Amino acid sequence: MATITEHPSVCPLDCPDTCSLAVTVENARITKIRGSRANPYTDGVLCAKVPAYYPGFVHGPRRLLHPLRRVGARGEGRFERIGWDEALDRIHDAFQGAIRQHGPQSVVPLNYAGPHGMLAMASMDLRFFHKLGASLLDRRPLCGGVRTEAWVGTYGATPGIPPEQIGDAKLIVVWGNNVTWSNLHLMPRIIRARKAGAKLVVIDPVRTKVAEQADLFVPIAPGTDVVLAWAIAAELERTGGIDRAFVDRHVAGYEDFMAEARRWTPAAAARVTRVPEAAIRQLAEWYRTISPAAISVGNGLERNQNGGSGIRAIFALPALAGKWGVRGGGCVNGAGNAFPKTAGKLARLDFVPPGTRTLNIVDIGRHLTDPAIEPPIKALFIYNHNPLVVHPDQNRMRRGLARDDLFTVGCDVQMTDSLAYADVVLPACSHFEHDDIFAAYGTHWLQRAEPVIPRQGEALPNTEIFRRLAARFGFTDAAFTATDVELMDQAIDGADVRLGGVAPSKIPVDRAIAMRFDGEDAVMFRNVMPKTPSGKVELVSGYLGKRYGAPVPSFRPYESRFPLTLVSPASDRRVTSTFGGVAETDDTPPLEMHPDDAKARGLTTGQRVRVFNDLGDVHLPLLVTERVAPGVIASLKGAWMRTSDNGQTVSALCPTHKADLAEGACYNDTRVEVTGL
Repeated sequence: MATITEHPSVCPLDCPDTCSLAVTVENARITKIRGSRANPYTDGVLCAKVPAYYPGFVHGPRRLLHPLRRVGARGEGRFERIGWDEALDRIHDAFQGAIRQHGPQSVVPLNYAGPHGMLAMASMDLRFFHKLGASLLDRRPLCGGVRTEAWVGTYGATPGIPPEQIGDAKLIVVWGNNVTWSNLHLMPRIIRARKAGAKLVVIDPVRTKVAEQADLFVPIAPGTDVVLAWAIAAELERTGGIDRAFVDRHVAGYEDFMAEARRWTPAAAARVTRVPEAAIRQLAEWYRTISPAAISVGNGLERNQNGGSGIRAIFALPALAGKWGVRGGGCVNGAGNAFPKTAGKLARLDFVPPGTRTLNIVDIGRHLTDPAIEPPIKALFIYNHNPLVVHPDQNRMRRGLARDDLFTVGCDVQMTDSLAYADVVLPACSHFEHDDIFAAYGTHWLQRAEPVIPRQGEALPNTEIFRRLAARFGFTDAAFTATDVELMDQAIDGADVRLGGVAPSKIPVDRAIAMRFDGEDAVMFRNVMPKTPSGKVELVSGYLGKRYGAPVPSFRPYESRFPLTLVSPASDRRVTSTFGGVAETDDTPPLEMHPDDAKARGLTTGQRVRVFNDLGDVHLPLLVTERVAPGVIASLKGAWMRTSDNGQTVSALCPTHKADLAEGACYNDTRVEVTGL
């Protein structure tokens, strides 16, 4: 007779919302997932992906259940089962061999944000690599690092308004944020505000679902956001929209910032951004006259060489116009700063040997194929990540992973395109099989989760995998025997008043804890303040100047001989590549193209086309649509190799040059041409 139970859990996907879940389990198998109201922000609502794909992700045919060793060619995906002891021995012997010949920095962890639980993402694993003396990996540049640095340089490590306050705004500006698919629970707040009379502005190169509801849609050319923000700032000054009292008291660097902004009249900005001049004036007028005004900035607009400058200029607007200090006024950003995290303690940064190099995650493909890098990368450990699908310049990453002299370990829940190149594969637990704690990066709610099903096969949580590795390498520090309960209590400062006396490991799994400030939501300049060196909003940043040579925002036009700009947004099927291997068949994402561009090339809907540049070429079915502006084409991100007839996806076309902050990835600087096949 079937035993059916329901359990609380948390969604760990790389998404700002971090939904609370109710998971139905029948005979130790997940059969149904729905949203719960444990997290008041997500309030029982889920995206379509989680209930559709998670049961198959956990129990499907691609699930890894046992350690494996490669028996075929790299990339072929042929493996045979081995035991945990043999797997750990192979890793130990290969890593120690690399260390003897080239030193510990020849070992490189290649991990990202597959699961967003603090334990699975960055705890015992980092302790192990830090103690080993392996190269450090800066993961931020792949996504989110540019926006984070722009925020810290302007406001410091402090929270902006929580997303719930969008419902209190009278003007909502959604700037480069694909809300419907990437920030789902912001949408009900937008709808509520609009019913109360708020205006909605959406700025995006693609007419997204949320843009269809906008009072003003601004179809901006990718990479030109800084110019638009400057033009709005200059219009505010010209029309008396600068809050002089607020600026004098709370803003540093006004004149230097405005010296750049004044160069951009609406007419001049229109020529660069491809936004109609009237739309620029309308947006500036609404921003001047309507309060509270809230701006939600997505990650998409950071992915170009001007990304940091664009976001900084946007962040400047609520300070210039004095929009802070009230509910629903300012920017939805910096949510991660709402939590009393103790990342250094969790990761044991004190284990890192002095002088250890840090590698930019965006550069790993180049480093793997660079014979001059010293020390060379001889051992790679891939976990929480699918670099072959995700990284720019996919073909170079493939060449690096195919090296015969590179020992690669892969650890994941499912067999991915990247793990097909590994020498040893380790089966990881899904988040439904272990304890974890979740501090969201888009909301101010802290949550904890417990296992809802037994560990599947021989799969282990990341924490236990790296405990066993530490023991195999002879690491005897007490840090490597810490339990998951102890790790949770080391991840968050339990003495902080925001936890109300509850230890992190004791947070009830059926409710979330709100991060409050003086008993209420964060409101900048009321109960939280900038944490910059000056204590002010720094439009000229000494921190960014010293670190990146960028004290003020700047603009560099991007030149290419290829005429079309390719962007790769999220969808209702994929925000990341996590679920790319779940479905038995996965259709190839279409390429969206404006009718004018299609006509100029003699192309029609349904036709298969070749999208190419000097880095690669991708074959996609064409969809002619006015959702994209002329000169812009779009294809959904996250598709696995099985969707391609030539072994390349859109990541193959993405360049590896860097943004102006954080050395961030520039996916939206991809320039291509399109022809028929």
